[in-house]
Amino acid sequence: MSSQLEMFTPPTEANSEDIAKLPLHTKARAGKGPSAEEMAVRLEASGSYRVLRKLRPRQVADIPRPEFARTGIIVDTETTGLNHRSDEIIEIGAVAFSYDDEGNIGDVIGVYGGLQQPIKPIPPEITRLTGITDEMVAGQVIDVTQLRALIAPADLVVAHNAGFDRPFCEAVSEIFSGKAWACSVSEIDWTARGFEGTKLGYLIGQAGFFHDGHRAVDDCFALLEVLARSGKDWERSAFAELYEASQRSRVRIFAEHSPFDMKDHLKARGYRWSDGSDGRPKSWWIEIDEEMLNDEIRYLRSEIYRWDEADPPVQHLTAFDRFRV
Repeated sequence: MSSQLEMFTPPTEANSEDIAKLPLHTKARAGKGPSAEEMAVRLEASGSYRVLRKLRPRQVADIPRPEFARTGIIVDTETTGLNHRSDEIIEIGAVAFSYDDEGNIGDVIGVYGGLQQPIKPIPPEITRLTGITDEMVAGQVIDVTQLRALIAPADLVVAHNAGFDRPFCEAVSEIFSGKAWACSVSEIDWTARGFEGTKLGYLIGQAGFFHDGHRAVDDCFALLEVLARSGKDWERSAFAELYEASQRSRVRIFAEHSPFDMKDHLKARGYRWSDGSDGRPKSWWIEIDEEMLNDEIRYLRSEIYRWDEADPPVQHLTAFDRFRV
């Protein structure tokens, strides 16, 4: 019992160096016992505890630093469902930040959050997930003028699952259509960074934080914090990796008219089915890095079509084209 209580006694010389490194506000309680942060440090140092700190959103900079000349936008949407053709957006959040050509994040330079009343009532499962009720959105309309002003200067729009968010954002304003997009789920190797999953809640938790999830602006700030972090095993931040990935060209290959009995082979290789309703060819398709194109064509010709002259359709993509429906 005494060894447990000693963790919460005033600091000794043995840990004074660790305490000295703490922010000044944690030392304000000198003479009155350890602060919450000091106790958290001791718990972590014991090796028996892992402490999550509440994520504090970054403040909007009054004077952004000029060395971070590019503008990024993190967007998040809350919707009545998963289908952008039949479901509606009920909340959008956007956090603008500056960054440089190496992918270093600078300052938060703008924030927008807005609710919108859908035509139909919000499904109960969406309210349970997001906390957004019909009463909260009653009479609410997204301020598209304000949103456009924030998005207009953006060099890159980031979403945690851009394939979902981009169509809903484009339905709100065409300003999103002409922007380069990046996906923080698919374009960052989170496993190599030691993360066990790609859901935002996992990323935040493993980064040592917790936050009020499933509200758009809160999720934007949470993602910004994860993207900005680097670590002892990876010098570059996750955003630097994401920014580099957004600069590379990609290709989509459509295995059009592939034999039906080859579908399991294609699926196992990572191909997905398109029923043609979204304007793509009705076929199995895959998206890969451009340098892998020749190898993939050879695979299709030798293993799927069994015909050396097979010429499946290929679509070249940049960040301006990706994640469109």
